[in-house]
Amino acid sequence: MTSAREEFLAGERLEDVVLFLADSYVSDERLEDFGESVDDGVLIIVDGERGRNAFQAATGTGAMEFAQSAMDLEGIIDDDLASGSCPEAPADEDHAVQFVFAFAEAQNEDVGGIYADGDVVHAYAKCTCGTAYSDRWTVDSA
Repeated sequence: MTSAREEFLAGERLEDVVLFLADSYVSDERLEDFGESVDDGVLIIVDGERGRNAFQAATGTGAMEFAQSAMDLEGIIDDDLASGSCPEAPADEDHAVQFVFAFAEAQNEDVGGIYADGDVVHAYAKCTCGTAYSDRWTVDSA
């Protein structure tokens, strides 16, 4: 049986978005009714419009506005979509992801670059230090 996260990461759910909300950021056990409980939080995969609305409700920020602010700084968001490495974190400090917003875009050879190589996952994270950062990869490289 394939999980919703595996389907998303395989490029099979291009109309959906992923939200990861850390337990330290949002403490509401009801969220588990809508998603998958993971270490340190809950991962929710829903259709795009509902997902953007849920992101706004949980974070107080519009999903696309957050994505736009995060894309200026590249970091590493793990392909589990629930963890990553803050680019502002010194090696001796422990930073953690508070939330992630991700969506996938279909391959588009006309655009070129990474988009010509396959479906692309766009992921945006916010760290406990307040830094917002982004990552992207093709589904084949995950």
